Amino acid sequence: MATIYIDNTPFEVPTGKNLLETCLTLGQDVPYFCWHPAMGSIGACRQCAVKVYKDENDTKGKLFMSCMEQVRDGMRISIVDPEAKEFRAHIIGWLMTNHPHDCAVCDEGGSCHLQDMTVMTGHNYRSYTFDKRTYKNQYLGPFLNHEMNRCIQCYRCVRYYKDYAGGKDLDVFAAHNHLYFGRAEDGVLESEFSGNLAEVCPTGVFTDKTLKQHYTRKWDLTMAPSVCHHCSLGCNISAGERYGTLRNITNRYNGEVNGYFLCDRGRFGYEHVNSVSRIRKSLVRSNLPEATDKYTALQAAAQAMRQGRVIGIGSARASLESNYMLKTLVGEDNFHHGVSDAEHDLIELSLKILKESSARTPSMREVEKADAVFILGEDLTNTAPMLALAVRQAVRQEPLLEQVSKANIPVWQDAAVRELVQSDTGPLFMAIPTITKLDELATQTYFADPDAIARLGFAVANIIYPESPGVRGLKNEDMHLAQQIADALMKAKNPVIISGTSAGSEAILKAAANIANALVAKEKTAGIVFTLPTSNSMGLAMLGGHRLQSAFEAIENGYADTVIILENDLYRQAGEGTVTNFLKSCKKVIVLDYLHNQTTEHADVLLAAGAFSEADGTLINNEGRAQRFYQVHPTIEDIQESWRWLGELGTIVAHDQISWWHGYDDILSAIVKEHPEMEGIKMVTPPSDFRIAGQKIPRAPHRFSGRTAMRANINVSEPKPTEDPDSPLSYTMEGYRGQPPSAMIPFFWAPGWNSNQAVNKYQEEVGGHLKGGDPGIRLIEPDPEHKVSFSVAVPEKFEPMDGHLFILPLHHIFGSEELSNQSPPIQERIPEPYIAVNTDDALRMKLDEGQLMPFAIDGQLYQLPVKLSTTIASGTAGLPVGLPGVPFAELPAWAILNRELQWKPQHQTTY
Repeated sequence: MATIYIDNTPFEVPTGKNLLETCLTLGQDVPYFCWHPAMGSIGACRQCAVKVYKDENDTKGKLFMSCMEQVRDGMRISIVDPEAKEFRAHIIGWLMTNHPHDCAVCDEGGSCHLQDMTVMTGHNYRSYTFDKRTYKNQYLGPFLNHEMNRCIQCYRCVRYYKDYAGGKDLDVFAAHNHLYFGRAEDGVLESEFSGNLAEVCPTGVFTDKTLKQHYTRKWDLTMAPSVCHHCSLGCNISAGERYGTLRNITNRYNGEVNGYFLCDRGRFGYEHVNSVSRIRKSLVRSNLPEATDKYTALQAAAQAMRQGRVIGIGSARASLESNYMLKTLVGEDNFHHGVSDAEHDLIELSLKILKESSARTPSMREVEKADAVFILGEDLTNTAPMLALAVRQAVRQEPLLEQVSKANIPVWQDAAVRELVQSDTGPLFMAIPTITKLDELATQTYFADPDAIARLGFAVANIIYPESPGVRGLKNEDMHLAQQIADALMKAKNPVIISGTSAGSEAILKAAANIANALVAKEKTAGIVFTLPTSNSMGLAMLGGHRLQSAFEAIENGYADTVIILENDLYRQAGEGTVTNFLKSCKKVIVLDYLHNQTTEHADVLLAAGAFSEADGTLINNEGRAQRFYQVHPTIEDIQESWRWLGELGTIVAHDQISWWHGYDDILSAIVKEHPEMEGIKMVTPPSDFRIAGQKIPRAPHRFSGRTAMRANINVSEPKPTEDPDSPLSYTMEGYRGQPPSAMIPFFWAPGWNSNQAVNKYQEEVGGHLKGGDPGIRLIEPDPEHKVSFSVAVPEKFEPMDGHLFILPLHHIFGSEELSNQSPPIQERIPEPYIAVNTDDALRMKLDEGQLMPFAIDGQLYQLPVKLSTTIASGTAGLPVGLPGVPFAELPAWAILNRELQWKPQHQTTY
């Protein structure tokens, strides 16, 4: 620790930080532009100048850029010194020379960091009266709008896009006062993290195009803390609504999960809530489906339950509360996980490993600090994008420790650090079926079939800890690679093993667990991370339930005749023929969902469920972190949470337990009572009756306007605002104006800080944890008393089959996930269906790129254009999962080729 003096006031601060970061942590208001807590300092904008004095006797001092000056004991500075204030005012004047006077029409207006800093420096009037420099704007795709005339040349965009996120197609061009930040030519930004430019940019150069289409001032949004539903990582988001329409998603800082950023699927996939496919009214089907009121729909569902034997099918995209309510309503023996059987087994295995493993699952922030990473079977950019971004930061750890620290360069000196390190990276090994965007960073990439990947993993574990089972028949080059990986993991201080379910291989999961356990047995602090298919896959597994196939058999065998399906399109979980036969065999089909799909077309009773922005609930992410999402805005009576529909249905049929539950908190208490291991869910957020100084927490900022005008076409008298019985949040701007508990922050705002940069006022230290702790409670931790154990299920070497291809699942960030597929901006980025075939196999089969290839999986016929691959193993092929137009197949699986295509595979896999 060091003592510094700011305007003659002493402060105890940690050493090693830069002065700007330290001042902000202390609550001081120092203007800045180019600095960003996730990206460090480059000293480009010169806006953060302060006066630094030699000692207490120095009365003159010198101007220093605070972002470039390291804290040292006894340092004396002044922020309010007249010369420093005048310098900052001149700088902002120069930066604003060519900035247009368009705040009134700029999408960033009112939430703009440039506006905040301009006011903070006292730059009230512009003295520049000449022509302004102008630029041609570019088309950058469906996510971002480009307005280069607003640029102040802070370099944040290229530093984030190129240096932090690894993008290649956005750069800075020209020189001096004519810098241009954009692409070499118009075109869609290729990075999966491009949307963060809208928050990284301190002005309105890059703005959210989806918000622009709605055109709403950010201060007029009703907002609530939420959790992204588009993958298993559980990134924290703030969802904004206006006039009953969801308008945008912004990052909600969580120091342990997503930090300052989101992936593009999480940021722009929200438009499914506004989709024309939304279910706005409940339906009851007689001869034709007819829209009906809430009461009639409930009575129809209740009558179906009374007259039949009922089973329930849950959902990995539904909240913990909704799944539990369905499980309680139908009974534990009649509750089935609404996922494919293969997925069910993989998730159950993942949960078992995490519970029994000696290695802990690190958070994404901890993954960023890993100094060696081994990825088995996962294309992270497409299955868990923000984890891929964390890995990009992790590969810098070894060079930072080995080179930068020895050169005595502070890690926040970004330009100097990158100049020293250049392209050096730490150990990153990848064993995957085909190419990924992380390959460019990898020390070595091993392209192979799932069994070969697992065998390599088992070999690595055996080398680290010989009591782990060995692998017979491994080639010399594979054994050499295993030795290289094992050496790198053993040398590292914080090695992390990453795997997941997307390859569809239990052997890969077991191999990853063996490696992590071997490292722990060698007294290494190792971490293991599993990615899962859906936002609440972990929560559904922890809740317990039966396979989907057993639900089909219950109807087929006459054990039950009525089914309740919760937020689940079964046609994405099983074959079309199987699902159709199942639904037609049911006496009654009751469906709760918010999007029309193939399953809802078979519903006898369809209840209009609330989407994530219209519901309260809990999700449990891949690391076992329980997090709460809140309803953003009140809905019409016809739409409500699935757990509320099921609760009212249980009350009508006089269910013994459900009839006694009167609100959200009662459901949480019931879950904890039945599942003691989930006790932490009650501590995720305060209870519904929580108040601060007797007040609720407002969802709308106090600048919110037009509440009366919004209803002027109905009544000019202001109605009583809707009350929220399930949370301490109000639907208005009235309420407590201070900082709420971290898990309940709807938006970041502080006096003088109207942009998202206000988050520094909510942090214990800038870039660190939120005050009061980051949102979420971890429910899974390793048992230190548990004896290290190893799986012995080493697979045999993969052998191709004549006339067949082993079809592997391939994933796409845009297209493979169900909900975001309904968002128009995402739809523009979804690739066309294809089948990826090894180039040698295609040559033997006489197939060219783009040629249609017929094949069949489990009786389902496919005919897809060929995409040639030099990396996918011979005898295998890759089929995209979830793409529109690609029927469901439980992968991996053998495909039968059209017999007219005669070919003879080589009986040796090419790696």
